[in-house]
Amino acid sequence: MLNSRRSFLRGAALTSVALSMPFKNELMAMASKTKPFGLQLWSVKQALGKEPLPVLKQIAANGYQKIESFEGPNGMFWGMKNTEFKKVMDDLGMNMVSSHCNDTGNLKSFELKAAAAGEIGLKYIICAFKGPQKSIDNFKQFADEFNACGEITKKHGLRFAYHNHDYSFKAMDGIVPQDLMMKNTDPSLVDFEMDLYWTAAAGVDPVAYMDKFPNRFKLVHVKDMTKTATGFESCVIGKGTINYKSLLPKVAKHGVQHMIVEQEAYTGSNELDAARDNAAYMKTLNW
Repeated sequence: MLNSRRSFLRGAALTSVALSMPFKNELMAMASKTKPFGLQLWSVKQALGKEPLPVLKQIAANGYQKIESFEGPNGMFWGMKNTEFKKVMDDLGMNMVSSHCNDTGNLKSFELKAAAAGEIGLKYIICAFKGPQKSIDNFKQFADEFNACGEITKKHGLRFAYHNHDYSFKAMDGIVPQDLMMKNTDPSLVDFEMDLYWTAAAGVDPVAYMDKFPNRFKLVHVKDMTKTATGFESCVIGKGTINYKSLLPKVAKHGVQHMIVEQEAYTGSNELDAARDNAAYMKTLNW
């Protein structure tokens, strides 16, 4: 079943997504009016898992010029070969700059993924999640792991980064795990992707934290937050409590090169509508 799906997707990628010149021109004209911003494909994972090609085309039409993938059941390239997925991106006028990646602790497997990513020009492979740990020593081990991953990505022409959630800002034995990982990773090998939503959820000022560790954050996840009866959840950018009109110019001055929209699962809108509305708001921002 998986092989047949992959065969279908590969064929579709080479035949069905070839775009007309007018559509390409329209996307180029749209791109010239705003600074480029991206979408983490986790935001549209349900729709993408059913019909990836129409969804990718819709994302491009929304105005996204960059893509950050993640490693789902069919890999980082959604059942296609890396080169086939790049052709889809090229035809749609988008650039896959990064991907979240599983199993960074398995360096043999990780190297295969890094090689495939480097072959088509990705800038980053990113560890998206390690989860809360019982010991601070585990985070020390993660720092060593990230340095090893950084050596591998360097060999293949791209870089490694770690994406935070709120748990890495919660002190253990008087040590903040995020601080430990920042201090114990080699800046020449390891960068970081700050999730502005999860940093805010941890009660940390993202700009002050970037001041503390200058030039370490090269990507950010842009998503907004709204309070609920039980805590908080993600909402469409501009409808929550994070002031992105003020925040994005500040993080841009701290060396952030890629603004990546991400929409967590939430009630009130479907994921494709949320992706469209997030893009519309991003076009109103300057940084």
